[in-house]
Amino acid sequence: MKAAIVGAAGVEIADMPMPKPGPDQVLVKVRAAGLNRADVGVASGQAHGRSGGAGTIIGLEWSGEVVETGAGVDHVKPGDRVMCSGAQAWAEYAVTDKGRVAPIPDTNMSWVQVATLPVALQTMHDAVMTNGALEPGQAVLFQGASSGVGLMGMQIAKAMGAALVIGTSTNEARRARLGEFGADLALDSRDPGWVDAVLAATGGKGVDLIVDQICGPMATQNMLATKITGRIVNVGRLGGTKGEFDFNLHALRRIQYIGVTFRTRSVEEVREINRRMTADLQDAIDAGDLALPLDRTFTLDEAAAALDHMRANQHFGKIALTVGD
Repeated sequence: MKAAIVGAAGVEIADMPMPKPGPDQVLVKVRAAGLNRADVGVASGQAHGRSGGAGTIIGLEWSGEVVETGAGVDHVKPGDRVMCSGAQAWAEYAVTDKGRVAPIPDTNMSWVQVATLPVALQTMHDAVMTNGALEPGQAVLFQGASSGVGLMGMQIAKAMGAALVIGTSTNEARRARLGEFGADLALDSRDPGWVDAVLAATGGKGVDLIVDQICGPMATQNMLATKITGRIVNVGRLGGTKGEFDFNLHALRRIQYIGVTFRTRSVEEVREINRRMTADLQDAIDAGDLALPLDRTFTLDEAAAALDHMRANQHFGKIALTVGD
């Protein structure tokens, strides 16, 4: 089968063996695949969890049709339309654990649209609901809200009853569009007055929850914008992995600071993440109420160009690859 792999001189299109499903796995004919920030790192030779290095097939999410299932799989069958997460997605066929495969309705959503959903849905439901413990009527702020994951997070927060959703983006044009995806207030985190704006919007208390994809220089400012006994969930480190952290402020405000990643989770933990997400959001997914804007689509043969487009950081929403017919 054809696949986009990590080669000696960058991303290459190569002929690779077709994967075989194990007892608890599903083999899928890939129709489309989404791009994520982690793909850029893998393509550059970095490891992402247990995946990485020369010869690695890139990609974390895809849509397609079930070809074969293991004996332990009973919720999907050959021919079913599905969305999946896992590894080695940028190929004509991909295999993954049964807990990372979800049937999708025969709706107006295209293969490409479906392929943009799995990572964003799983990541943000876990961050907002499981670790963030968002309750109806609470206020939540998303740092780095104009990314695909951030846009999905705001939609999930609204769907689950948040009373106030705040999103940040340093890009004026992207910031102007955050309201389309659930933001009641859009702020520039480079503006020295952004914390004051959050406090003004929350009656001086601060938000109940911050979902942070920036980190780096934002840590102490985030705590100033979080209410006493609030929560901060560290999802991404786009602004850097180190920065100033006021430990006294952290203690005084009694903030729960929670780190999350899929890279150190067991198969069972990932299955539970998907089970919870599906339980809360499947009806909204089926209705097409949770969707992401598509910035640009490339073919599998254009995988290297797609990664360059992501590195340029000029996109809004998701980038995707089409695979096969």
